[in-house]
Order: sequence, then C-alpha cells, then structure tokens
Amino acid sequence: MRRPRLSLLDWIRVGLLVAGLVAAATGLLPAAEAEASLRRIAPLLLFLASVIVLATLTKRAQVFDAIAARLAIVGNGSYVALFLLCVVFASATTVFLNLDTTAVLLTPVFLALAARTGIAALPLAMTTIWLANTASMLLPVSNLTNLLAADRVALHALEFAGRMWAPQVAAMAATMAFLWVLYWRRGRRGVDRYEPPAPIRPAEPRQRALFRVAAVSCLLFIGAIPFVGEQIGLAAAAAALVLVVAFAVLDRGALRLSLVPWQLLIFVTGLFLVVPTLSVHGLTDIMTALIGTDPGWVGAFRAAAAGAGLSNVINNLPAYAAGETAVPLENHDQLLALLIGTNAGPLVTPWASLATLLCLETCRVHDLRIDVRRFVLHGLGLAVVAVGLSVLALLITS
Repeated sequence: MRRPRLSLLDWIRVGLLVAGLVAAATGLLPAAEAEASLRRIAPLLLFLASVIVLATLTKRAQVFDAIAARLAIVGNGSYVALFLLCVVFASATTVFLNLDTTAVLLTPVFLALAARTGIAALPLAMTTIWLANTASMLLPVSNLTNLLAADRVALHALEFAGRMWAPQVAAMAATMAFLWVLYWRRGRRGVDRYEPPAPIRPAEPRQRALFRVAAVSCLLFIGAIPFVGEQIGLAAAAAALVLVVAFAVLDRGALRLSLVPWQLLIFVTGLFLVVPTLSVHGLTDIMTALIGTDPGWVGAFRAAAAGAGLSNVINNLPAYAAGETAVPLENHDQLLALLIGTNAGPLVTPWASLATLLCLETCRVHDLRIDVRRFVLHGLGLAVVAVGLSVLALLITS
C-alpha cells in the first residue's frame, strides 16, 4: 500500500516545527519561554484535535448532509430563503464547531448539494469561505485565535460573547450584504428558482444509530460551552470519545489515524515556538511600531488594520501571535481589535487563513472555478467594511 505523499504545504508545516524545535534546543528561544508557550497551547491542541475528529465523524454519519438537504427543502425553491438558511447554518457551524469545521466539512456538503439539485454552486462556496472567517468571533471555540485572546484577557465563554456579540453582528451584516449583492442576487446566480432535493435519511439501523449518536454528541458539546470555561478541550475530547466508541462498535472502518489533524497540530506547535523566537530577536519592536500602544480608538483601529494586513501577507494565525506580543496587557480593547482584524480581515489572499485555503482546495476538487481577480477585489472590499464596522461596534459597546 502506497503512503500518501506530503504536499508542499505539509512540508512547510514540518519545516516550521523543525525550526521551532531547533530554536528551543539551541537557546535562540530561552527554555523558560519555550516551556511557557507549549504549556499555553497544550489545551488548545487537545481542543483542535478533538473537535475536528468530532466534526469529521459527524459528517461521516451524514448529519451535515441531512441538515443541508433539509435547509434546501425548507427553502422550497426560493433563493432568498435558501440564502438566509445557509447563512444561519454556516455561521452556527463556525461559531460552535470552529471555522475549520466549516471549511473542511461544510464546503463539500454545500457543493455536493449544489450538484444534486442544480443550485448555483459559487454562491454556496463563497458563503462558506467568507463566513468561516467573519462568523468566527463570538465564542472562544470559534477560532484558535479567540482561545488565545480569551486566555490573555481572562474571559470565559459567556463573558467573551458579551464583549464580541456586537462586532460579530456587524461582521455578519456586512458579509450578508456583500454575499447577496455580489453572488446571490438574480443577476449573479443566473436562475430564479431551484429544485428542492429529496431528504437524506440513513437507511440501515447502524447508520441511523450513528446518526443519532453523532447529533447528540455535537449538541452536548455545544450545550457544554457556556459552562466548562478553560476545560473546553476536555469537553470536546469527551464528545469525540463518545462518537469514536460508537463508530468502533458500528463502523470500525471509519476509524483511521488520518482522522487526527496532524498537519494542523504540528503547524500550531511550530508556530508557537518560531513566533516567540522572532519576538525575542526584534519582531515585537516591529509590531509595536505598526500597532502602537494607544489604549483608545486610534490604537484599536491601528491594531485591527495591522492584524488584517499582516494576515493577508503571512496568514492570520502567525499575524495574531506576532501582534499579541506588542499589545500591552492592560489594553483589552486593542487586543480584541487585533483579534477582529485577524478574524474578519483575512479575505483577500488565498493563504490569508487556513480556512480559506481549505475551502478553495475543496472548490478545486469539485471543479468549481473562482476568478482570482474577483476573489481579491471582493474580499478586499468586505475585509475593509467588516473590520471597520466590527471595531466600531466593539468600541461603542465597550
């Protein structure tokens, strides 16, 4: 049996981890800082691995497919209704199950739905690409950067949502307006109505059992979010374990080592060794010059602009990690503005966020062509509006 070949992106991830380990081993990164960084991300890695295993097996159990088909049925051929339903579905998936879940699992579900029913594929694809980023601000679990920021400002899930609900509403309103005008309205999608699909119902008793267990596992995890605080990784692991046991009994062939997102785990680990190393050797000074230390409105908008701009150059996760080192501990609004920039801003370049990369790769596999020039221009417009309105909402409600 041939082993799967590593892609260029995989080699970059491996190289980042090796560079980080070398920095720690040679003293370029002081041992105390390396240990502190690894301690900080250990629970985040548990959360990431668990929630992606949970989401992947949930898709295998056809829960996402059944929901998507049901949304199209409820829409009853109306693109206006379908638009609103898809926005709610993609946003909820991003908020409660992480933006990478939307990118990895919801994009192929939407594109498969489009192929079965004749629904225009491009509006569905852009809905997942944009909302995977712009709908990822409400809860700590929605995005790895949120978990880092919530830890930095000591906010539990409900407290974090209390600070970020207004920016999230602003970002989603901007995203919906851009999606409708640029992709969903009659002149863009090309047809008046679509044919509702048949409902998806698991046929065999084992499939029905897995469907129910997967649905209940996700609901229990989502229900636990407001109560578990810093133990969100353990809650995700418990939900994933329940589903893994169910698959071990009813569909053992679905359990493979590839379920564990090793690429993402080594990327995050390497990143949080390399960025502190660079910070020790001058990166913090550069970021401070870009962001400033003003705790007021000017500082917040500078932080958001720097986060969004840097995200589109090097990717949003290292952009947040680098920017965080430059924000004074007491400047909570400035840090949350940086977070907004790195969440709602990476819409311009294909590599600006991992979620965008994953969505675009799925589109390529499904032979859906997205014009690069339009993607960049439309993404730039939305990024400017969404980030600007979100920071304004943050400051008004502060």
